[in-house]
Amino acid sequence: MLVGEQPGDREDREGSPFVGPAGRLLDEAMEEAGLRRDEVYVTNVVKHLKWTPRGKRRIHQRPNAEEIKACLPWLREEIATVQPRLLVCLGATAAQALLGPTFKVTQHRGEPVDSDLAPTVIATVHPSSILRSRDDETRRLEMKGFVRDLQTAASYVKES
Repeated sequence: MLVGEQPGDREDREGSPFVGPAGRLLDEAMEEAGLRRDEVYVTNVVKHLKWTPRGKRRIHQRPNAEEIKACLPWLREEIATVQPRLLVCLGATAAQALLGPTFKVTQHRGEPVDSDLAPTVIATVHPSSILRSRDDETRRLEMKGFVRDLQTAASYVKES
């Protein structure tokens, strides 16, 4: 199970998680890591896009603690229904919502974390952060680290 922050504009309009640019990057990384999208349940902590208008565009706004708290019952029900062997938190919002507000992805990315949510829980960056990299070399290095984190995650599924 992969858990992101909230839908992006395209995801919000289509009603499916990770179908926009970040989703394409996630698919590429998953394939490289040996994970199949059709074998992974993908969702978000927050179930709606928080946005502000900028011209004709809807600009993403980070969800606040109240919005996250309001959506947690749905996410917890998804986790209970899916009963994942592996849960991967994509980005700080997902990790802090599920692992506690002091959890730092930068300090613990790609490491298994003790949690009652699933036998193995790992946090990594959100694919949209890679898209926002300042240059091609940084983007390439960030993608390499993201794939490595997903490979670590995949190794736990393959062992069980």
